[in-house]
Amino acid sequence: MAKNRTRVLEEQRLALQRGLDAGKEQAERNRMGQFATPTGLAVDILRYTKGHLTGKSGKVRFIDPALGTGSFYSALLEVFPKRHIAAAVGYEIDPYYGTPAAKLWGGTGLDVRLADFTQADPPSEAEKFNLLICNPPYVRHHHIINGEKQRLKSKTRDAAGVTVSGLAGLYCYFLGLCHAWMADGGLAAWLIPSEFMDVNYGASVKGYLLNKVTLLHIHRFDPNDVQFGDALVSSVVVCFRKEASSQEREVRFTYGGSLEQPKFELLVPVDTLRSDPKWTRYPMKQGVEALNGPVLGDFFKIKRGLATGNNNYFILSADDIKRRELPMEAFRPILPSPRYVPVDEIMCDGDGNPLLERRLFLLDPPWTENEIKEKYPNLWMYLEEGKADGIADRYICRHRAMWYTQEYRPPAPFVCTYLGRSDKKNGKPFRFILNNSNATAANVYLMLYPRRPFERALLDSPELKRRVWEYLNQICPQAILGEGRVYGGGLHKLEPKELGNVPAEVLVELFPVLGRQRPGKQGELFEGSVM
Repeated sequence: MAKNRTRVLEEQRLALQRGLDAGKEQAERNRMGQFATPTGLAVDILRYTKGHLTGKSGKVRFIDPALGTGSFYSALLEVFPKRHIAAAVGYEIDPYYGTPAAKLWGGTGLDVRLADFTQADPPSEAEKFNLLICNPPYVRHHHIINGEKQRLKSKTRDAAGVTVSGLAGLYCYFLGLCHAWMADGGLAAWLIPSEFMDVNYGASVKGYLLNKVTLLHIHRFDPNDVQFGDALVSSVVVCFRKEASSQEREVRFTYGGSLEQPKFELLVPVDTLRSDPKWTRYPMKQGVEALNGPVLGDFFKIKRGLATGNNNYFILSADDIKRRELPMEAFRPILPSPRYVPVDEIMCDGDGNPLLERRLFLLDPPWTENEIKEKYPNLWMYLEEGKADGIADRYICRHRAMWYTQEYRPPAPFVCTYLGRSDKKNGKPFRFILNNSNATAANVYLMLYPRRPFERALLDSPELKRRVWEYLNQICPQAILGEGRVYGGGLHKLEPKELGNVPAEVLVELFPVLGRQRPGKQGELFEGSVM
């Protein structure tokens, strides 16, 4: 097919895509995981696969199990001469997209099948496909009904010999089911969410890639460049060949830019990938030498800040407390949201309250309701308001001994922000804050409590506390990002265990005795810190 004709069809397809998307509710598209692949990315993927296809005939047998309007087929026509395409098949479950696509591509050689690919039977050996390209529907597990999950799990197990977790999205089943459609030696390129590289349910996908096929390349996009403007997910391209994998081979990991011209790249041995549960650390991390070295969890017990049950009710400003004439003894200071903490070191007044413009306090009275009613009538009236508003019946509140008391979270000398973006000028999405006050923190922070004997060392040498804080801020941002998880738009999230896994060689340099003892690995000898 002439190139100019192909490009005219692609322009028509883009116009069709825009019209169809505009005519369908965003919520429905989210539920069905329908997000079209951008033209440039589709062409980039097809050009990449062209350089990796093998086979004596040189003919392409192409399949896209989630066709949409046909962005990958359009890219196939752009990249491969028509005479080299022996067959092209596309499945589309939704006739809203599939019927117009079939009309658009009529006469071009594409066999559009308006059917559920997961219900279809694989072809004979002679009719299998040597090029499979797919952007599968990103349908979350809770949108897959239980009966359907069991069918998909059983069929995927039969097709690829892997058991998919019930928490996995639909794309994981697509990947396994397609195994039976690929010819031996065939090439596959999948555009899927990067979350499988870190989450527990992704173990089955990683097991498939390492054991059932030869994994060639994983390209992770810079999350600041969201591939789908209407889908807040970070994306990867996963390329593999359907053939037995050598256990001594290496997998190419790339990041940013394009598949062929990435910003970063690293060859990672298959054995390394088998032992590492977090693949998003590559290519930023040069091997796994730090996995067995000291980590922050050896030096700190790391906790999420407390969940109040209703911040608007339980967290009050000093002015609100004064206006309501509530007893200050019923409150303790709490840090405001990170956006209201412009400094990275929090100083305090003579009472231990943070010297910040936004001064907040957490309601946490130690008394029973009868005691409050008798001694603090204004506070009792405030509690009655909470009951009337249903706050006392919320899940967190009703599971407390007294619904208005808070979980135990003493002040921590170091706190770290829980969420952050990687597009900041300093390149650090997370902030380590030195807390010199008596303020606790809500669950928008991670709280770092020194373990013993690290805790004792800090108490014996106040200056050491500042040096530890300075060293925390010297940790390479990529080492932290490699442990956390990322969402579209460059939003990063860090859980306590993930922060605890961040390499801590810098702290060993500061206090080599603790590095030799590995505080967090010494069991009961180092228990009994402030938490």
